[in-house]
Amino acid sequence: MPDICIRPKTQSITRDVTIGAADPLDIRSGPSIVPIERIKLFSASDWEGFVNEWVVSLSQYERVERTSGPGDMGCDVVGIVNSSDPHNIWDNYQCKHYEHPLRPSDTWVELAKLCYYTFKGEYSLPRRYYFVSPRGVGTSLSKLLKYPTKMKEELLTSWDKNCSENLVKGVSIKLDSALRSHIQDVDFSIFCHVPPLELIEGHAKTRFFAVRFGLGLPSRPPVSEPPNEITVTESRYVKQLLAAYQDNLNRPITSVDDLNSKLARHFSRARESFYCAEALRNFSRDTLPDGAFENLQNQIYDGVIDICEADHPCGLTRVDETTKQAMNLAITSSALLGRTEIADRRGICHQLANENRLVWVRTDG
Repeated sequence: MPDICIRPKTQSITRDVTIGAADPLDIRSGPSIVPIERIKLFSASDWEGFVNEWVVSLSQYERVERTSGPGDMGCDVVGIVNSSDPHNIWDNYQCKHYEHPLRPSDTWVELAKLCYYTFKGEYSLPRRYYFVSPRGVGTSLSKLLKYPTKMKEELLTSWDKNCSENLVKGVSIKLDSALRSHIQDVDFSIFCHVPPLELIEGHAKTRFFAVRFGLGLPSRPPVSEPPNEITVTESRYVKQLLAAYQDNLNRPITSVDDLNSKLARHFSRARESFYCAEALRNFSRDTLPDGAFENLQNQIYDGVIDICEADHPCGLTRVDETTKQAMNLAITSSALLGRTEIADRRGICHQLANENRLVWVRTDG
């Protein structure tokens, strides 16, 4: 991913900046804040949500659960490799949103929780345990993570001071011989961290990035040509178009082969626009949270339904007037603005016909 997407250039605001030289976008919404700085402004809950969005995108997990909150037993975001595996292989992402890089003192209670609750059999040991923080880890913790044995020794040494009174509310958890033996058996090499820039770069590939950071959508990939053969997924709008052509010619039309050259070109354009809209649907699915494309579809439906249901000389006229109205709509609130094309609007009309929300030839009068 180009650096510009993650660390865009910004203009410093000084008294010398004139209105004429100011970026219109800056005037409307303020200078953009680069993601590495914006994550420092997140609330603790937003930070957990951000981490959860990234972990959900990782292909190695069959299921991701956000388990933070009272009674989370030291687990914030859990990635489960195979939910049906009796060995229950999983990773934990421990979210810490502090005003400083993480220190060893920020981790003792979390390490102790993992050791205590696995000792009690509340859950199994994770495969990996990641600390994630907007400011990363400090030098001391970074060094300690490289020496798991030393980290274990320091946890045991600090137990009475830092951990025993902070694991279970109102209960003092003493480090008796059985618990100590369990901790000695825990492999502390599972503990590591995810640098914040690595996290941002991974999140930039998810459909949540644009909403979180407001840096705009990526460019759309080129739209492929429609397949030569009509597929099952487009059968309904194709049937509707053939009915519109039959209504126009006032003679039976049973297949595309029955069309004259003019209508064959019309049909070809309709398929191209349908597949363009399908490509936009896929683009929205990959770059935005659920609902963005459906919102655009609904806006177009609301803008064309009166035209579609008005009286027309024939079904083909209804198709053309409806798609013309779609192309002329002033849509200002879609998250996909700037990434839609004229063909998308025509294609969405055919998608709506494919779902029977628009009907070209009415049989009910």
